[in-house]
Order: sequence, then C-alpha cells, then structure tokens
Amino acid sequence: MRFKLFGRAAVLAVTGLALLQGGAALAQGAVDNSALSSTTFREHKRTFGLVYTLPKEVNDLLAVTIGGLLREKLLNAGLVDEALRFNIPHVTVLHIHNPDPTTPEKMLKALPKLPPVLNVRLKTFYTTEAAKGAGHPWWLDLGIVKEGPGYDAMMAFNTTATPVLTALRDGPLPRVTGPVYAVMGDAAKELVQTVGVSGLNTVKDGKELRPHNPHNTLVYSMAKFTPEIQAAFDRTAAEFNQILPDGIATAFRTVSIVELGFSGNVLREIYRISLEDGSVLNITTGAVVPK
Repeated sequence: MRFKLFGRAAVLAVTGLALLQGGAALAQGAVDNSALSSTTFREHKRTFGLVYTLPKEVNDLLAVTIGGLLREKLLNAGLVDEALRFNIPHVTVLHIHNPDPTTPEKMLKALPKLPPVLNVRLKTFYTTEAAKGAGHPWWLDLGIVKEGPGYDAMMAFNTTATPVLTALRDGPLPRVTGPVYAVMGDAAKELVQTVGVSGLNTVKDGKELRPHNPHNTLVYSMAKFTPEIQAAFDRTAAEFNQILPDGIATAFRTVSIVELGFSGNVLREIYRISLEDGSVLNITTGAVVPK
C-alpha cells in the first residue's frame, strides 16, 4: 500500500468530503456519546492513534540531559506510577477509542494523503491538565515551535486526517468524559461531541479551525493536579527550559498507527508509514505491506 503526498490546496476540499463521510457514520449510529453525560470517566477498552514517533537521536538527547532529573523529581514527589509508566515518545496526530481489533487496519486504509518529511523544532516544557479544574489527568509536555513549513504541513495534515479517522471511533475518548468534559468550554465540548476528542483541527462554516497543539509528553499522570504538584512541575519545566533553551531541531520521516493507554501513552507500534515514499511496515512481522 502506498500513499501520495499532499498539497496544501487540497486540504479544505478533502476535509469537506471527509466531514460528509464522518456525518454518515454518525447518522448510522456507529458513535455512542452517552458517556458524556456521566460523572465518571468512560471505561477505557482500546485506544488507537496516529503519531510521529521521536527519532532516536532526540530520545537519546532527552535521556542524557533531563531524563535522570525528571525521574528523580517524580520519585521525590511520590509519583512512582508516573516514573514507571511505559511510553514510546511521540507527537500525536490524533487518538480514537474503539475496542474493535481491526481498527488499525481500517485506519491504514482510511489515511488521507501524507505530508512531506516534517522539519520541526521541539521547544518549551510546560505542564497542562485535560481541562482546567478537572483535577486529572495532567501531563508534562515539550512543545513544538509553531511556525515554519514543517509545522504548517503538520497542521494541514491534522485537518485532513481528523474527519476520516475519527469517523472510525465508537465514542469519545474516555479521558475527555466525566469530570473532564464537565468543565470544558463550549468549543472543546463541541469537538468532543463531533470528533471524540478536543484539540483537533476541523473545518466549520468553510473555515479551517486550528486548536491542535502538537507536542511530546514526558509525564502522564492520573494523580490529582494539586497546587503543590503544579508548582513543583512548573518549576521542573522552567529548569528543563534552562537546560535546553534552544530546544531540539529534528525531522519526522515516518508516521505510525499505534495502540495507547488511557492517558495517551503509546504502548505499541503497529504500522509505520514512510513520509518519503508512502511505504508501510508491519511492525509485528517486519514485512512491508503490499501496495
């Protein structure tokens, strides 16, 4: 299977068609949003996603500059689960929830045209919570500089990928239901209702909206985001920004279909797709997927 690289001019046209397809899926009753009225999180079964995994050289640099410090700070704060939690470092395109084990294959078939190789700069550490005042989950993230051709291509791809892939969900992501959904703003609630998660690019009334915030997450936590925890890890973020003031320049040459945990941590890679030639590698078998 091979995917052609896309041009920016096709974004709105492709997205408009995909929105119609997504609407058809909703009309058929494939998506159940009933969990949004609950006071507790929806049960997590299986979440799949499309992500850019971080290149080895970026992971190596993070490990030798801030990795040890971060682990020490987590343990000192009593956040043992966070220090132990597994994650394949990545920058997310989007996540969807669906227990159907064939979802990754469906995602592969539904993928829109791919972006070119993305030259971006990872920069600025910060803490964030799923929704202000929700209490949990919360994360320590490393952002991406929001300018340049690579960033623009990344955002354009999110716009085209969002409707075709979120149409495959069975309902909202569990982590944006219950206490998180209850305190979201109207715009975020609308995104959860229509695409299953907040923070994705969409097209509304013919205009492209860009709430997507690409980033790499270093800490995934379901501990309460108390003022003390927030202050401690805001200080941690400030310290890390002193250590890596210029960030890390890198290039994403592949995008992967993966399986994730409740908080968005990547547990396994399933398909790796080249942004250079569109070839697809099945990670389990090591075989190239036939065109």
